Amino acid sequence: MPTLSHYTLRQLNLMVHDAIAMQLPDEYWVEAELSECRERGGHCYMELVEKDDNNNTPVARASAKCWRQTWQMMQPNFERTTGQPLRAGLKVLVKVYAQFHEAYGFSWIVTDIDPTYTLGDMARRRQEIIRQLKEEGVFDLQRELHISPFAKRIAVISASNAAGYGDFCRQLEDNEYGFRFSVQLFSATMQGELVESSVISALNEIYRQCQQLTAQGPTNATRSKREQPYDVVVIIRGGGATADLSGFDTLALAENVAQFPLPIITGIGHDRDESILDMVANTHVKTPTAAATLLIDHLAQTLRRIEEAQNRLTMYIHQRISSYQVRLSNIAVLIPNLALQTVANAHHRIDLLESRIPIAIERRITNQKHLLEQLSIKLQSFDPQILLSRGYSITLKDGHAVRDPQQLKPGDTLETRVEKGTIKSTVQ
Repeated sequence: MPTLSHYTLRQLNLMVHDAIAMQLPDEYWVEAELSECRERGGHCYMELVEKDDNNNTPVARASAKCWRQTWQMMQPNFERTTGQPLRAGLKVLVKVYAQFHEAYGFSWIVTDIDPTYTLGDMARRRQEIIRQLKEEGVFDLQRELHISPFAKRIAVISASNAAGYGDFCRQLEDNEYGFRFSVQLFSATMQGELVESSVISALNEIYRQCQQLTAQGPTNATRSKREQPYDVVVIIRGGGATADLSGFDTLALAENVAQFPLPIITGIGHDRDESILDMVANTHVKTPTAAATLLIDHLAQTLRRIEEAQNRLTMYIHQRISSYQVRLSNIAVLIPNLALQTVANAHHRIDLLESRIPIAIERRITNQKHLLEQLSIKLQSFDPQILLSRGYSITLKDGHAVRDPQQLKPGDTLETRVEKGTIKSTVQ
């Protein structure tokens, strides 16, 4: 059996060091995903991973380091370009060279990073989320809601100790109109990997409170929207372009905000392009202070509309009163004239009646005389004496004219009247 050479571990590692230095002398641009990224002692330590496109299973892993001097120049440029810090989950394009240290083992040493590669991957993911939201039909749901003209009850999602939340509250309290707003804070983590779950949890709590109030009382079905505990939800966060805003670009958070039943205003505090959360919100502004100003201006606009309506109503009432006063004045002027005219007309009618009455009476008397004459003539035609003068006679029995001889019997006494006298006779 041949005898093998013996090496110490350090000697063997030095051989590996020399072999790597000879075989990989250059720097290389490498595409990878960050599975870990942490800063310690001014240096940045990373874990690079490559995943299978089909099942997302890691197919390669490696450690990488960026030394303090390089990291201090590289970090600001990356955050300024991408709008967020280097973190786990990002895809990166880094320039590396191989290093094997006899005491610490193998590592890739990062000398540069291309932020535009990460920015492009972020943009692709954002576009995919936007496409999915539109396919689900929820992308524009929030914009169909209208902020109440009297929005004063505000649910705020923010970190409780954030300067942005303090700025928001001070802006509301110090408004020039003296408006009084009711603000309820729902504390949430507003940076890092917990943004999505924390903000969704806050939204769920706001929704729970709304549902709880709606369910109270005997008139659940008739309870109005006005009885909801909040008029609007405001999501705010202070910070600038270097803030970690990736948590606001997730599908789950966007879906929750898009389908929330109350209008949502975002003021996340950044200078780069709007986040997906901004896109699906009802209204978005740049900063927490701007969100407060928006609410103040919204209420001030309602006040102006009320004052304008009040002024128009007052003006209309004054116009109507003036119109009626003019009409009353005209009537007051016309009444004496109308009274005089009415009296004059009455006197004229009386005069006419006085002149017509004698004529009417005389005509009536004449007509009545004529009627009497006609009746007199008619009566004369029925006078029995006239008939007797013409040679007629009238036979009477007991004072009644005899019309039928069968009515008589022997012994009856009859009286016959002629023109010049009366003849009495007895029936035999």
